[in-house]
Amino acid sequence: MHVNYWNELKKDKFGRKGLYMVAALGIAAVGAGWLAPHDPFAYVAPPLSAPSLTHPLGTNEVGQDICSELLYGARTTLLIGTVAALFSTLFSLLIGLTAGIFRGWVERLLLRLVDVLLVIPVFLLALLVAAYVQPGRLTLIVLFTVLLWPPGSRIIWSQVISLRNQGHVAAARHFGAGTGYLAFRHLVPELYPLLVVNFIQVVRRAVFMEAGMAFIGVFDPAQKSWGIMLHYARDFMFTDAWMWWLLPPALAISFTIIAFALIGYALETALDPRLRRQSYAGNK
Repeated sequence: MHVNYWNELKKDKFGRKGLYMVAALGIAAVGAGWLAPHDPFAYVAPPLSAPSLTHPLGTNEVGQDICSELLYGARTTLLIGTVAALFSTLFSLLIGLTAGIFRGWVERLLLRLVDVLLVIPVFLLALLVAAYVQPGRLTLIVLFTVLLWPPGSRIIWSQVISLRNQGHVAAARHFGAGTGYLAFRHLVPELYPLLVVNFIQVVRRAVFMEAGMAFIGVFDPAQKSWGIMLHYARDFMFTDAWMWWLLPPALAISFTIIAFALIGYALETALDPRLRRQSYAGNK
């Protein structure tokens, strides 16, 4: 039975909350130039000023408006997370689909590559690479794309193996359908829900990794992000400034991860028939 996953997501209370939260994040990121009260790089008030009507979250150690930093930080953090997740998901699809379709030595080679990459500590490797290159937006997007695709590719591969044995795919193959036709006409459309879930998982990991790397000092000083805000705010955590400087970006990161987690939970319920039946039973 075909399931409209968009409708399932909107009907689920967790899914709706996640969508509202992601929409709020998107508005903050896209509209940062209009919503931010000041230029986040400009000196606007004495350093470490307390929150006021002019500066809702006060200022940092060099007199920059923290509220403006927070809004522009959403743009940087979400851009890195979403673009890296998009390319990582596409790469996972390419590898998983290729291994599942061609089988034989191609499958063995690709799966062994995936197995090797899965045991590598991703965060430590990212730190090592970023320590020797300029850790700007493009660098982090490429880095996260390369490091975060293996888990999704194995899941997609296993699903492709299952789909190959289904009647409509076998029939198309016996009637002479080519590899490209089978892949894009019969296999990829069936993988859309998995691709969306994988995208959400990678966004969460990429946002967390960007914040973690910036927090310990691996970042581009010409950018504003939530992780960079945490890095500079930690030196003043023993003053009152932590309440309006350290806490907001930490809550923003948590808000983002929870938002995508809620959407992922709702989609998981829609994807698994057993969970879907339990959800319907609970709503009665």
